[in-house]
Amino acid sequence: MSVRLLMGTETEFGITSKKVEGYDPVSSSLFIINHLRPFSSLRILWDYESEDPLVDARGFTVEGEKDQPAQDQNLNLNKPLENGGRLYVDGAHPEYSTPECTNPKDVVIYEKAGERLMHLCLENANRLKKEDNKLFIYKNNTDGKGNSYGYHENYLMLRRTQFDRIVRYLIPFLVTRQIFAGSGKVGTDNKADPATYQISQRADFFETLIDLNTMAKRPIINTRDEPHADPVQYRRLHIIVGDANMSEFTTYLKIGTIALVLQMIDNNQEIAGLELENPLQAIKAISRDLSLKKTVKLSNGKEYTPVEIQKAYLEQAYKYFGNTQEDPVVYEVMKYWEDTLEKLEKNPSELSRKIDWLIKYELINSYRERRGHEWDNPKLAMMDLQYHDLNQDKGLYYNLVNDGYIDTFVSEGAILLAKDSPPRDTRAFFRGMCIKRFPKEVYATSWTSVLFDIGNFTIKRVPLLYPLKGTEALVGDVLTRSETAEDLLRNLAA
Repeated sequence: MSVRLLMGTETEFGITSKKVEGYDPVSSSLFIINHLRPFSSLRILWDYESEDPLVDARGFTVEGEKDQPAQDQNLNLNKPLENGGRLYVDGAHPEYSTPECTNPKDVVIYEKAGERLMHLCLENANRLKKEDNKLFIYKNNTDGKGNSYGYHENYLMLRRTQFDRIVRYLIPFLVTRQIFAGSGKVGTDNKADPATYQISQRADFFETLIDLNTMAKRPIINTRDEPHADPVQYRRLHIIVGDANMSEFTTYLKIGTIALVLQMIDNNQEIAGLELENPLQAIKAISRDLSLKKTVKLSNGKEYTPVEIQKAYLEQAYKYFGNTQEDPVVYEVMKYWEDTLEKLEKNPSELSRKIDWLIKYELINSYRERRGHEWDNPKLAMMDLQYHDLNQDKGLYYNLVNDGYIDTFVSEGAILLAKDSPPRDTRAFFRGMCIKRFPKEVYATSWTSVLFDIGNFTIKRVPLLYPLKGTEALVGDVLTRSETAEDLLRNLAA
C-alpha cells in the first residue's frame, strides 16, 4: 500500500512592522501578497463556489454566511500560482497553500518554495517603504501577546471511514507527535501554566477536543468537512494542531508519520489501547517536559511516556505495512521515525541539527548560559522570534543553515524549481500549467476546477474533482499539443 493519500499544508505567516503606531496588519498583508511579481499583474480570481467551511463532519451545517468576496476584493486577496498553490490573505495574515502532493518530501519542497515566494514579496514590498516602516514576516505561530495563528495540514481520506474512528485513533498521535514536530517556544501564552521553554508553540492554545472552530476554543480535532474533491468518495481531514516548522526534516517527519497513521485508519487497521484520559491536559504537559520522561495517563489506567505512545504507533505501522506491497516512501518514513524515537528516548541532543525545538533550545540556551540570563529575559524571546524570520540574511534558522549547523533534507535546486513548477503527479499539474501557459485566458481557479474565458461570452469550467487526475501522465501530451486555451478546451473535449 502506498502513502499516496494526497496531502498539503497552509501556512499563516506572522507579520509586523518597525512602526507600531498606526500599523494595520490587514492592509500590510494585502500589500505584501500584491508584490509577487510578475503574478501581481495577473487577474485570476479564486473560485469560492465549491467551498463551504460551515459543513461539519459530524453530520450538520453550522448557521452562517459563506464568505464570497466581490470581484475586485477577490483579485486583491488571491494569487493563484504557477506551482499549483495559492498565495492569499486570510484575516490579518498573508497565507500560502502548497499544491496537492503525494508524498511528504514534496510537501517539504513546496512549503519551502512558499517561504521563498513570501520572502520575494517582502523584498519587493519593502523597496517601496521607508526604513522606519519596513515589514517583517515570520513563519511561526504566536505573536507573544496571547495571539496564535495557524499552520494547517490537509489529508485526503476515504468518505467511508467513520469520523469517530478517526477521532479515537488519531488524538493520542496528535497529542504526542509534538516531541518531534514541535518548533519550540520561550515562555507561555494564553494564560497557561508557566514554563521557561516549551516543545510546542501551539499546545497552549487548544481548549476543546472536537469542534469546527479554528480561531477560538481551538480543538485538537477540527471537524470541517470541505473535501475539495468528489464528496461521495472523499473527505479532507483538516489538521490544525501542528506547529509551523522551519526545519525541513521536522516537516518531513510530521507529514510522513501522520500520512501512515491515516492510511492505517482508512484501511481498518486497529490501533487500540492508546486513548488518553485527558488529551487537553496531556498536550500541555508534554509540551513542558523537555526530558520526555514524564508519563501521561491513558483511559485504561496505564501510564506511558509520549515516546512510548509514538513507538506503539510505529509498531502498528510496521505490522500493517509489512503485510502490504513494499513501498520505498513508506519504509523511508518508518526508518526515520524509528531512528528519531530512539534518539529522543536515549539522548535527544543527538537531534539538535534536525528537530526544530531542539535546534532552537540549544541555540537559545547556550546564549543564555554565556550571558547569565534568566529565561524571562526579553532577549531570549526575541531570539525565538528571529529563528522564524523569513529574511535569509537575518533569520537565525537560515543563518544556522548557511553556517552548517542544521542538516537540510531537500535540495535548494528542487525548492527553486518548485516556486513556479507544479507537482507532476496530482491535479495541481493541470492547474499550474494552465496558469503558466494561458494566464490571460484563465478566468478563475480553485482546488476543484479551472475556469477559462476565451472571449465568446461563456466561461468554460474544467472540473478537477479527482485529485490524482490532471497529472502530467494524463494531460501532459494534451497541454503540449495545445497552443492556445481554445485548443486545450477543444482537445480535452475530443
